[in-house]
Amino acid sequence: MQGKKVYQEKLFHDFKLSSRVAKENFYRRLKEVLNLDFLYHRTKKYYGYSGQKSIDPVVFLKLYLVGYLENIISDRKLIDHCSMRLDILYFLGYAIDEELPWHSTISRTRHLFPEAVFEEVFTRILVLCIDKGMVSGHTQAIDSAPVKANASMDSLALKVPAQDLEGHLAEVRHISQRDKEVFRKAKIDKSSPEQQTITASKKQLDSIGSRQKKWSKDQDQRPGAGNKGSRYTSNKTHYSPTDPDARISVKSGKARKLNYLSQLTVDTAHHVITDIKSYHADGKDNQQLEDIVLRVKQRLWQQGLFWQNCVADTGYSSGENYAFLEAQRLQSFIPPHGTYKGGPEGFTYIKEGDYYVCPNREVIPFKKVFKDYRTQTLKKEYRSSSKQCKGCPLAANCLGKSAKEKKFSVTYFREEYERNIARVNSKQGRYMKAKRQSTVEPVFGTLTQFMGLRKINTIGIQQANKVMHLSAIAYNLKKYLKFINKKVKSGVATSIFFESIYFTFYRLINF
Repeated sequence: MQGKKVYQEKLFHDFKLSSRVAKENFYRRLKEVLNLDFLYHRTKKYYGYSGQKSIDPVVFLKLYLVGYLENIISDRKLIDHCSMRLDILYFLGYAIDEELPWHSTISRTRHLFPEAVFEEVFTRILVLCIDKGMVSGHTQAIDSAPVKANASMDSLALKVPAQDLEGHLAEVRHISQRDKEVFRKAKIDKSSPEQQTITASKKQLDSIGSRQKKWSKDQDQRPGAGNKGSRYTSNKTHYSPTDPDARISVKSGKARKLNYLSQLTVDTAHHVITDIKSYHADGKDNQQLEDIVLRVKQRLWQQGLFWQNCVADTGYSSGENYAFLEAQRLQSFIPPHGTYKGGPEGFTYIKEGDYYVCPNREVIPFKKVFKDYRTQTLKKEYRSSSKQCKGCPLAANCLGKSAKEKKFSVTYFREEYERNIARVNSKQGRYMKAKRQSTVEPVFGTLTQFMGLRKINTIGIQQANKVMHLSAIAYNLKKYLKFINKKVKSGVATSIFFESIYFTFYRLINF
């Protein structure tokens, strides 16, 4: 006989949420292993002692973790999504007839808590992964990627120089209708006076002006050139009133955007994230390596892990970084820039006397150490005398038309460069390159495509840093739950135990 279901509202229900959520459900298993009770004590000082009760700090963090696990960055959509899922309600500790917090409440709470709270949660989740044997600490891969800021290129405003604005516009480039209307593009200018002021030199401004003219001629060949009113913009002359911390940056083959830079460090054992932080997108990777290394090394050291190999791409290359990593007792596997040369072609370096021998067997001695004003790096100058070069059969090709003596400069950190190059070109170096490409790059892809890091939905670099930490916490938790279901091979636990004893003994001797 055919059946027909008739729905009728019930006044009373005999219902247990825990009985409706399967034991193997992701959020049920996450609820069992995730203990965030420390947040009550950690965040107590950020609340008053009177007034209405706030959202539970643990519920607040769990809500955001659900958002990044489900790839939802909108607070409104997050609340709507959670209210429709029984397993998420069980994870949050809410009954089916309880109202979830208002979306603006969780947004205000995120602004209330400082970055340190989110970083502490990240560290505690990392400790869970370390306790399960997911992190070796031995080799760390570092990489960066731009993440789109919550601001449009249309909101850009011109920085104001010390001189009159109209005079500056006449000097730098032609005034366009777009520039005249620039001040209407942001309802509230969130920038400070320092962020609105030009700090570029006249030479840099002239260079920007010439690039603007070239842009207007060749813009049909550039990404985004089809947009009406497209123009050349620079961080030296423009800023975003909407998000002053965002910076203009560009990737090859893509249009210029306002971005933040995410610096990511991943352990190569099981691809667990050991560090993440937001930086200004106009900074260079090699300028941020020292800050990253000190932070990661301290975090691993506190958990009894020994870091030995630092793997990164060419963007982190510099003589200062190679010397710094050696001082930290780390082996660098960072390919040098293509511009690096150990000296002029055909010249032989003699380490004992710190001099070069030219193809005509003349000695080119060391003269002085100086700082290159353009690159702000230390260099060593080597120079011969005019007597040595006079009458040399190779002088025409070696000196050029006007020079009377051979003079050239080499990086001050030549020995560090050479040691790093030897490691990069070794069999281990080729293995490390493949390891980096298969470790940190897929992690970045996962964060941006599936874990809410495609775009920063907040304003300011501090808020962007919180977003990146939340995304990394969600990623590590997902890895953790997958890992604990795997069976450990026989003998692995024993080898990990002896390895930890070895590294502890090594540190006692060497530190």
